[in-house]
Amino acid sequence: MLHKEIILIIDFGSQFTQLITRRVREAKVYSEIYPHTISIDFIKKLNPKGIILSGGPMSVYDEDAPSISSEIFSLNVPILGICYGLQFISKEMGGVVEKSFEREYGRSIFKIEKESVLTKNLPHQSIVWMSHGDIVKEAPVGFNIIGISDHSPVCAIENTEKKIYGLQFHPEVYHTEKGEQIIKNFLYDICGCEGDWTSKHFINSSVEEIKNQVGNSKVICALSGGVDSTVAAVLVKRAIGDNLHCIHIDTGLMRKNESQQIENLFNSQLDLNVKYVNASNTFLERLKDISDPEQKRKIIGNTFIEIFETEARKIEGVEYLVQGTLYPDVIESVSVKGKSATIKTHHNVGGLPEKMNLKLIEPFRELFKDEVRNVGRELGIPEEFIMRHPFPGPGLAVRILGPVTEERVKILQEADDIFISELKKENLYNKIWQAFAVLLPVQSVGVMGDARTYENVLALRAVTSVDGMTADWYNFEGKFLAKVSNLIINKVAGVNRVVYDISSKPPSTIEWE
Repeated sequence: MLHKEIILIIDFGSQFTQLITRRVREAKVYSEIYPHTISIDFIKKLNPKGIILSGGPMSVYDEDAPSISSEIFSLNVPILGICYGLQFISKEMGGVVEKSFEREYGRSIFKIEKESVLTKNLPHQSIVWMSHGDIVKEAPVGFNIIGISDHSPVCAIENTEKKIYGLQFHPEVYHTEKGEQIIKNFLYDICGCEGDWTSKHFINSSVEEIKNQVGNSKVICALSGGVDSTVAAVLVKRAIGDNLHCIHIDTGLMRKNESQQIENLFNSQLDLNVKYVNASNTFLERLKDISDPEQKRKIIGNTFIEIFETEARKIEGVEYLVQGTLYPDVIESVSVKGKSATIKTHHNVGGLPEKMNLKLIEPFRELFKDEVRNVGRELGIPEEFIMRHPFPGPGLAVRILGPVTEERVKILQEADDIFISELKKENLYNKIWQAFAVLLPVQSVGVMGDARTYENVLALRAVTSVDGMTADWYNFEGKFLAKVSNLIINKVAGVNRVVYDISSKPPSTIEWE
């Protein structure tokens, strides 16, 4: 999709890079992340309204420290350097950067030394979030120091002539009190953005783009029942009407009764005319004795394509397939350092287009999950669909660690259903980004009645998040976990122990496989 205005985020490896682009988008300006290996020619082609240089874990003096051509400073495009970005600007433009004897991490007090457009509408002092080992001792010639902190004599700088600015702290994190205001000042007062990135604008642009792309061809949509495919189907239907054919493939790896609910609800409420294909036996047979997560994903992906192509051939004139690929999928599948470093093979990213005989429509490839939900609301999709928790493309196969069998699928379906039902009963479901159960390849000794048991261990996972890029485990009250554990052990044959996962992302991923 072409964007009238774009803010380019150049990633130097910061754990907060995704937060930067989110904050920019929340301010109604479109932004995209690119690795620091991006070429100057490509930047010129993008024609950004502004550039933000992210933080990073390294020192600017490290041998393999990330960098970008200094020609970037001559593009006459406003630049904001954050943390490592500030240090990179300072080093490249003749300032002095040194190792700090006192590493500054966490909350700090930022004090404004000189009025600046960047710090407009900020109090003289405010709390900011620091995370750095190097400090800028001297700003480059031509730069004014506009703010300091206790440990950073050069905490914020500006060169209004070159439109280059830098901050030692992170305005993108929630802990920085006026970070949102600083970002808005940069976007609107320095870069001159208009702020047209809204759900309504996205829908209108996408509908027009899909119409032009598809013409009179027919399109099939892989309707899984999750938020992404649901919203994608309604969006594409708005663009092409009855030329959209929705197909739901029951892999046998869905949540309890999910496929039946999808078939009934989507046809009656959303008028999507879904065709139901029961292929559960095929998927389960091909997954027999397979334990490796990547193998599972590939088998499911290949089988999915094969069945879809079979169904597509039954519809004359089908040329396109809709997929709900999200921006985090795209980011996570490519290393920020510009080299291939796949974390995991996504069901809707990586390899599928090359294997398919259909062209792809990926309307949400540039969106985060909450942006997709906002689009769904704008399209009038019921809240019960919009607020569904994310569900992995390979389904329960990647929540069953070890071999996937029909029996283990049923155990997990029952346990997961109890967990989710209790979350809804206690009004906790919408407070959580994603919750699910995981069946472990571990058995433990237990006692039921007078008999000893040797049965499965089940893990519960629940996290809070904004976009799935980072996540914290949800801190349930003990009595809730005790109730769920008791219900699962008593009602689900084959489980005699329940544990709760208290790891955050990073370092852990949300899913276990």
